[in-house]
Formats: sequence, structure tokens, C-alpha cells
Amino acid sequence: MYRIFVNDKPIILTTEVSPEHKFKNYLLSSVNIGKVIKELNSTSLEEIRVIGKNQDTLIKKFLKKLPNVIAGGGKVINDKGEVLFIYRNDKWDLPKGKAEGKETIEETALREVEEETGVKGLSIVKPIETTYHIFKRNGKHKIKITYWFEMKTSYDGILSPEENEGITKVVWLNEEERTKALENSYANIKCLIQ
Repeated sequence: MYRIFVNDKPIILTTEVSPEHKFKNYLLSSVNIGKVIKELNSTSLEEIRVIGKNQDTLIKKFLKKLPNVIAGGGKVINDKGEVLFIYRNDKWDLPKGKAEGKETIEETALREVEEETGVKGLSIVKPIETTYHIFKRNGKHKIKITYWFEMKTSYDGILSPEENEGITKVVWLNEEERTKALENSYANIKCLIQ
């Protein structure tokens, strides 16, 4: 099963058909993504389920329905066990950004975290979840595929938000502070932190 978020409501990709209750079922082979996005944004539906035949090809087939934007990001943990957060568009988020040129997704994630936060000495511990969300840019819907990595650093220098990217704050948050920040965050980020 995969979740592709439209704002904070998911499109669930699955091979199982369930009786509809606060959600609608659509077939992957004939789904109109524009209609699905509109329904999620303008109704009380909690989710949309898109049903395909083969679990192995669900995400691949769905991703062909809209242009893809590839991004990399980091859940960065310091020596105190705090996690690095950014504040952008009035929401708490994790640093991430689009891939450039021929860089690997790992290089993208490390570069974006450093650019958006000023944190140096980053190293990747392991890949974590890949998240998907649909957004609208210049009147067209696209799917952002973000490859996330758990990272560590011993950096304890100045944090500097990349203001030209709309980031107004960069902070290290302990467990209690993270719980509070997640009340004003995105569904994808809640999945990564919890």
C-alpha cells in the first residue's frame, strides 16, 4: 500500500477493494487524477482509494499519471538526540529539495539539508521512507517524490535558514518539542517522525 497526499488527505494505492465509508474507490486503469484531487480538496471524504491489480506495479503506474518532481531530504539527528526542523509556509517541516543535474539522491539530500539549514558535517545513516505528495505549480498538478534519509551530525554551530526559499526558522527539537511541532506540520512529516 502507498499513500500519496493531497494536502493532508491521502490517495491510497491498494489491490484490495473495501466497502466505501468516508472514502471512494477508483480503478487505477481509468482514474481521473484531476477529479480525485478536486474531490479530496472540496468534500468531506477522508481519503480516496485507487485499486490496481498488481501490488508490484501500483506506484509505477500511478506515477505515470502526473509529472514527477524528484527530491531528497533529511531527518537529521544531533548528538543530543534532537531532530532538525525548518519552519516554512507557516508549518514545521524537514529540510528537503529538488535534485539538480547528475547528482545522486543522497547528494541531493545532503546538499539541500546544508543549504536550507546551515548545518555542516552531515552523514547519512540509512535511507528511510519515500513520501509522495501532489502539489500545484503554475496551474499544473505534479507529484513530488521525496527520498528521505536519516542523517547524523555533531554540528553545534549557528543555524541559518535559507530565507530565499521561504524558511524563517531552523531549530533542533527534543521529543516534547517535536510532538508540539507536529501538531502544525504535514501528514508526510508526521509519518517520518512518529
